[in-house]
Amino acid sequence: MSKPVIEHPGGDAPSDLQIQDIAVGDGAEAKPGDTVEVHYVGVEFDSGEEFDASWNRGESIEFPLRGLIQGWQEGIPGMKVGGRRQLTIPPEKAYGPVGGGHRLSGKTLVFVIDLLAVR
Repeated sequence: MSKPVIEHPGGDAPSDLQIQDIAVGDGAEAKPGDTVEVHYVGVEFDSGEEFDASWNRGESIEFPLRGLIQGWQEGIPGMKVGGRRQLTIPPEKAYGPVGGGHRLSGKTLVFVIDLLAVR
């Protein structure tokens, strides 16, 4: 797989988490509380501007789901290894409202996530 390009969605940001499978994997299924290894790209919904991508660092990243933003905790379980999924995450399930102290507070975020492994 290569780094995905996220098309700027346009229109109004969704008020709830949106989950869209781009490719369905056939490996192990991620469950809440698992540790996952992923490649991802994240862009701001409004501008389409990329703010982070594991691809740019040239290596995947592994972390426990419970340590991640709510949108990932809810959006990754059910995904299977080998799959690619797009999550559109409103601020309440990302970094909170404007003024929340994070540079992405108040922003709707779009991630494309490739699930590489589940532990």
